[in-house]
Amino acid sequence: MPIRTLLVGHQESAPYHPLGAVQERLTAIWGDEFHVTAEEGTAGLRKERIGNYELVVSYTDSWKTPAAPEEIAGLLAYVAQGGGLLVLHNGMSLQAAPELAQLAGGYFTGHPPYTGLEFQVTEAGASHPLSAGLPGFTMDEEPYRYDLDPLAKAQVLMTYRHEGQDHPAAWTRPYGLGRVAVLAPGHHLPSFQHEAYSLWVRKAALWAADKL
Repeated sequence: MPIRTLLVGHQESAPYHPLGAVQERLTAIWGDEFHVTAEEGTAGLRKERIGNYELVVSYTDSWKTPAAPEEIAGLLAYVAQGGGLLVLHNGMSLQAAPELAQLAGGYFTGHPPYTGLEFQVTEAGASHPLSAGLPGFTMDEEPYRYDLDPLAKAQVLMTYRHEGQDHPAAWTRPYGLGRVAVLAPGHHLPSFQHEAYSLWVRKAALWAADKL
């Protein structure tokens, strides 16, 4: 059976990253192994709806307006009880609700200008089920920067080097019975058309859904 997947994002209200620009490509990356339902906004995170899915993917673009309390509670309970969450690039805007920043295991702090970046697999990433066998790659991308939560016990699987420092670009963390994966790249459609990065997006979804 295909993995029932809820993809949430914003369209008309998205200041930078509309879901419609990447939705078709994401669905193609995941292929027949996933049955994807895409929704604008975060109403699908409420407990009476989110339980219909095995995986939630966030491509939200709402940095100033947090999800409603019922949606925050729904997502927290869903993951704690065994659900999967994959956060892609601007999907970290869930952090407008501090509880969801804690869930993700990190906090977006900003980014320098769009530029060419080299992404490298870490030592932990080389042996992690999500990233074992996946390549590093170079790509033009927004160099998203994060502060990781030391209490989250995140495993950094991939980094990029910028201005002489290594920055986290992919990590996973446990949350109760569930799994959370975060991938930093994803500014626009060309990001997801990159062959090597597409492999990361597919395997991250499989891992978060507990299929690896």
